[in-house]
Amino acid sequence: MLPLALGLSDGILNALVLAGGALMRGGHGADALLGVRVGVAALVTAAFAVYVAKYAELREQLAHASRQLNLASRGHLATTRLGRAVAREASVAAAVASAASFLGALFPLAAGALLPGPGWAPVVLAVAALAVLGFALGGAVGGSGIRWAFMLTVGGVAVAVIGLYLDIA
Repeated sequence: MLPLALGLSDGILNALVLAGGALMRGGHGADALLGVRVGVAALVTAAFAVYVAKYAELREQLAHASRQLNLASRGHLATTRLGRAVAREASVAAAVASAASFLGALFPLAAGALLPGPGWAPVVLAVAALAVLGFALGGAVGGSGIRWAFMLTVGGVAVAVIGLYLDIA
């Protein structure tokens, strides 16, 4: 669940911070190319960050197990099949997170390009997508879906305001 939730939220937040300024200032509206460009940026950063974090976490667990087993070398388990399994698991987590991040960034920008309306409509779609994600996560973790949706909405609005002032795209 972590790579999926991280990827989706990361992609949506990337769309808000990278394209939010241009969209809310009434400049050019969203277009498919903007959605793809922001999506690729989100995909690349998510893949790298999630792979590094997941691989480091799993390797630390192997080092901890080596110490618990009183093995002579801290890295002994990493040279076994367990080490290769750790690399595969980190790769799968990175692939899930990067695909989700790409889709999270692409969705609001592409939908805004396809739907007629004001240039800031993709920002509203992105914040609404965060609310839906929050509601789903709240239910999945046994929390209040409404509370999670509210908190992700507040976070999305805050990031959109930051994107407005940074005006990157």
